[in-house]
Amino acid sequence: MKFTAEQIAEAIGGKIEGDPEVIIDKLSKIEEGTPGSISFLGNPKYTHYIYTTKASVVIVPTAFMPGNPVSTTLLRVDDPYSAFSKILAFYQAQKPRRNGISQKASVSPDATIGENVYIGDFAVIEANVTIGDNAMIYPNSTVETGANIGQNTIIYSGVQIKEDSMVGNHCIIHSGVVIGADGFGFAPQSDKHYEKVAQIGNVIIEDYVEIGANTTIDKATMGSTIIRKGVKLDNLIQIGHNVVIGENTVIAAQTGVSGSTKIGKNCMIAGQVGIVGHITIGDNAVIAAQSGVGNSVPDNAIIFGSPAIDANKHKKVLIHMRNLDKHVKRIDILEEKLKNL
Repeated sequence: MKFTAEQIAEAIGGKIEGDPEVIIDKLSKIEEGTPGSISFLGNPKYTHYIYTTKASVVIVPTAFMPGNPVSTTLLRVDDPYSAFSKILAFYQAQKPRRNGISQKASVSPDATIGENVYIGDFAVIEANVTIGDNAMIYPNSTVETGANIGQNTIIYSGVQIKEDSMVGNHCIIHSGVVIGADGFGFAPQSDKHYEKVAQIGNVIIEDYVEIGANTTIDKATMGSTIIRKGVKLDNLIQIGHNVVIGENTVIAAQTGVSGSTKIGKNCMIAGQVGIVGHITIGDNAVIAAQSGVGNSVPDNAIIFGSPAIDANKHKKVLIHMRNLDKHVKRIDILEEKLKNL
């Protein structure tokens, strides 16, 4: 599809500086821009590309002031990243939608299938499953007995939705995700072996949740593991049994959350964070990458390190560690002087 710069500006609420009639038919990164493409400048580190890019239109911050002549048409907005995200979403929506139920799929006659649902080759929909209107189940995914998939939810190929799991509306579940596998529950016995504890709960995923590839969310021992509305989980995350993650919290890749921990809303948890079980992470908390969290965290805290502590304190510790050899030498010199007194 082709659009003028003026049409795009109207759609995202931007102000044009340049040719309003230039035609756009593709998207590009600013450093790889080509004629007919639109890009954006969201990170100041990429500012130098604005002077050399071949993109026909570049979305820039309202306050951006070029230091050199610019040949491309500029489209000024308050938040270039969000504006470009809207264009990406619109572009994605133009792709042909998959429809219909494949004859190669296995769909139980006891399942309830909504309108305009897509179910791909070799997908398995078991008994007493409910699939909401406009949902899409890609090939080789399995939705087990009693599970519920909401409206407009997309489940990509190779996903396992275990029995009695509940997935809300407008969710996106990427390939390789397993929702509702057994939690890690084993009771030590007197002869040192471990007896498996039956996991009889489920997983509840609320609306507008996105779960990255190969992430796993264990069902509760009893009750529910709950992922609240608007949560975004990256690839390769492990969520243990009976965990609760609050609304609009985001978690980056390779993070692990142990059983029965409660995470508040609007938290930001970076990659490779390890969180022990049975603690509480407060609302709006920020946990830096590779932190090890062993204790509960209050609201609005920013923590870093392993064990994780207040981020500012940890930065001071790192500074002292970098100077540790100097401190040791000073101590050695002082000790030698004391001996000679």
